[in-house]
Amino acid sequence: MVTDITLQHAVRAALDELVAGGGEVGLQAAVMKDGVLVADAQSGVTDPAIGKPVCAGSLFFAGSTAKGVLSSLVHALVAAGRLDYDLRLSEVWPEFAANGKGDVTVRHVLMHQAGVPGLPYDLTAEQFCDWQHMCEILATAMPWWPAGTAFGYHAQTFGFLLGETLQRATGARLADLLQGVLSGPLGVADELHFAVPASLLDRVALQVAPLGPPPPRPAPGSPLARAMPPAATPNAAFANRRDVLSAQIPSMGTMSARAATRLYAALLGHVPGVRLLSDEQLAAVATVVYSGPDRVMEMDNVSWSLGYSPSRPTRAASRPGSTFGMVGTNGSAAYADIDTGVAIALMRNRFSPDFTAITRLDALVAETYPRPRPEQRSAP
Repeated sequence: MVTDITLQHAVRAALDELVAGGGEVGLQAAVMKDGVLVADAQSGVTDPAIGKPVCAGSLFFAGSTAKGVLSSLVHALVAAGRLDYDLRLSEVWPEFAANGKGDVTVRHVLMHQAGVPGLPYDLTAEQFCDWQHMCEILATAMPWWPAGTAFGYHAQTFGFLLGETLQRATGARLADLLQGVLSGPLGVADELHFAVPASLLDRVALQVAPLGPPPPRPAPGSPLARAMPPAATPNAAFANRRDVLSAQIPSMGTMSARAATRLYAALLGHVPGVRLLSDEQLAAVATVVYSGPDRVMEMDNVSWSLGYSPSRPTRAASRPGSTFGMVGTNGSAAYADIDTGVAIALMRNRFSPDFTAITRLDALVAETYPRPRPEQRSAP
């Protein structure tokens, strides 16, 4: 049950307005404040053809929002003493050392500095769903730069690099690690997935193509085109494929807003009975540790913390070192803010890089729970 009726009504009204305007099909939002659910609202439908309404338990393809889930799993395993940030991938994955990649560490991957963002341009969707095939590609890949010397968004390789390393380092399947360390203890095992079980596929909302012409493909031969070949570039049709949804592709995933919000609330230390990180580790994972050019996205200035994007949509609502989370290419998002104690997530099934909905949600939350003044943060 939500506890902030005013915010709940405001969020629901905003979602309804966005759906009524025609830009959105289905929306799902959840907000926790200091571990308490203060808003949990839905609007629209999961499938326009049948008119099934979105509910709190509906599952949504969330794109790269799942990278934040995978990073959180890494941090929780480090906190539990089962993994080390400076573990070289080749220590547990010897084949990966080929072509001079022996010095790549878990930290390098979290920081998108591993130098292995590329995939074969002729990769097929079936190959992309084949875990062993993808790991073999990455093991034999030529690095684009020596580990740690440059930054470039590892759009699709991020999940395979970390996922295979976690499996080899722990001896457990990635799905079992996710459930045993995060989703199980948090009570959201049915709503947080890198690979959706067959029994839950019918709960996944249908992604709907954007209005108007499709966005242009990256220029052939560009770094982004080499990092995201056609078969590995998400769009609505790709996100609706049952083989994609059920495959282990942890650079993307499927979840509900309330599950993602509960995960970030737990990272803040606000979920009773679940302690994932120490205060020191929490501060460390939210700290901005890179600012500069992105060689894959060809952007002049990006910022990154240890596995997360370090800003909220309404940037005035946060400070560097307080916010951490991730957004998806289809406009989904999930993140937490240390200063205000809020955790926020939004899922949508209009597949487009439109962040209007999450920006509206974040503005409502920032107005309701404003960032404390510096003297308030430092007060005992």
